[in-house]
Amino acid sequence: MTDSKMPLTEHLVELRKRLFVSLTVIMAAFIACFTYSESIFKLLLMPMSTYPKITLAYPFVKYITKPDPPKLVFLAPAEAFWMHLKISFIAGVIISIPVIFYQIWKFISPGLLTKEKKYVTPFVLSGTVLFLAGASFCFLVVLPFALQFLLTYKTEYMTPMISIGHYMDFCLKFILAFGIVFEMPVVIVILTRMGIVSTQTLAKNRKYAVLLAFIIAAILTPTPDAFNQTLMALPIIVLYEVGILASRIFVRRAKPVAE
Repeated sequence: MTDSKMPLTEHLVELRKRLFVSLTVIMAAFIACFTYSESIFKLLLMPMSTYPKITLAYPFVKYITKPDPPKLVFLAPAEAFWMHLKISFIAGVIISIPVIFYQIWKFISPGLLTKEKKYVTPFVLSGTVLFLAGASFCFLVVLPFALQFLLTYKTEYMTPMISIGHYMDFCLKFILAFGIVFEMPVVIVILTRMGIVSTQTLAKNRKYAVLLAFIIAAILTPTPDAFNQTLMALPIIVLYEVGILASRIFVRRAKPVAE
């Protein structure tokens, strides 16, 4: 049986509690990450200072250091300082992902069946793994290809002078975007559990999902070439299929309620 329905005020109190816990953990992680912001900054320079090379031999993709990568500049006195704050905050959010998913689960759990509440561990674990997989895929594959294209496309008579703020915004936005997009299987399972969509409907409209995947990829990827767009569209399509499969396994068809 589900728990008794909570009034709106109790929902708001519970939401405030979950937000407070999440923000507290994020701020603690932010303070810890700020101590190592220089190391995080050096790590985020990797997509610009290396370029990927696809091979037919293991490990299939090699990262080759550029002989003379562009140097970043800051255009305002406080830009470098704000950059360190920004990357520390985003790193804190990423580190806090398991806690954030747990707080989301605690917020929605009162509306679940008693047997369904035991899925807290799969929910938190799968959500965390998928987010980290999306962020890693963007950092290791998409950004190096994208920056290689953008910094070399018809720039023979131009010298790149990239602002540190613009570069970090560019990288962090796409890392977060890919992390969120990779949550698709979890979202599909939740939507099917709530009865908003069914696995039959999702499977029947697969061709529209493929089209939508390429539209989303065209919007989110930072380059206009088809190769980089395909790099994002293919994972979305695979995640869509994984979401359908997971829904068939874990989501039980709701029984009709007698009037």
